[in-house]
Amino acid sequence: MAVPPSLRSLQAFEAAARLGSFVSAADELAVSPAAVSQLVRGLEEQIARQLFNRVNRSTVLTEAGRELFLQVTGAFGDIRTVSRDLSGGERRSSLVISVAQSVAMGWLSSRLPDFMDHHGAIDISLRGEDDPVPFERSLIDIRLSYGQFYYREHVTEEIAQDCVYPVCAPAFLERYGPLAAPEDLLAARLIHTDWGPSSASFPTWKSWFDSAGVTADRDVQRGMTANSSRAALDLAIGGLGVALGQGMFCAEAVEAGQLVVPVGHVIALDQPYCLTIPVRSAQRSVVMAFKTWLATECVKSIHSPALRPC
Repeated sequence: MAVPPSLRSLQAFEAAARLGSFVSAADELAVSPAAVSQLVRGLEEQIARQLFNRVNRSTVLTEAGRELFLQVTGAFGDIRTVSRDLSGGERRSSLVISVAQSVAMGWLSSRLPDFMDHHGAIDISLRGEDDPVPFERSLIDIRLSYGQFYYREHVTEEIAQDCVYPVCAPAFLERYGPLAAPEDLLAARLIHTDWGPSSASFPTWKSWFDSAGVTADRDVQRGMTANSSRAALDLAIGGLGVALGQGMFCAEAVEAGQLVVPVGHVIALDQPYCLTIPVRSAQRSVVMAFKTWLATECVKSIHSPALRPC
């Protein structure tokens, strides 16, 4: 009869996989890194599977390691919860949310109080990061991504497809307008967004003019450049030019009268916004409640009636 793996070896593996290193796992378990390494090696030998790829001082889960981690992480999480409850700790809901930096800065952080007001005390970890994200290592419960091609091993649901709009401050339009047609913007001061090398598919002013049938020369690259959507919109709100703003991010400023949409030509983004939830989180009521709330907020901004041209 095969001898089952020891609880200690499984505990060492789970901690190393969750924390991303043997050293961190050793600190949590109050043992030496060598002891963690020995326990994991013994587990690998017993099940005849390599669980980690060891590169220099980092540890990366293999496919077999990811499969085992999915099987044990929930059990050890329950044990930690029971231990906390028995020791008199207060039991609270927790939620690990992962979004792009542009979503975390301002847009989501300003809306979270509304969710908290309706769902009580929740410990929230808000992570602003680029795709792909380490779902298991960081115990992420829900991820909002641009595009649905990153996490095929998890259930991913399309939420909405956004557009980009030319936006400027009302004072800028009064001073430099009228800007009623796409060709009028050729002479306007433009604000560009440097999306970075990993976001080459996002529209630029050149692609906006091309899609409107307007020939733009090299001078279209003149003006100011920001390295985030939020910064570009802030420059536009300050009256420094016309920016291309995603509906989700600029709707609130348009609704408040800080920005206007002077020209009706818009470009749809190539990919939809999607929500991904790992299997271990899909049965948690707080995760599903947040999913419904977040999807509603996204759609509300993207389809705001205020985004119609002025």
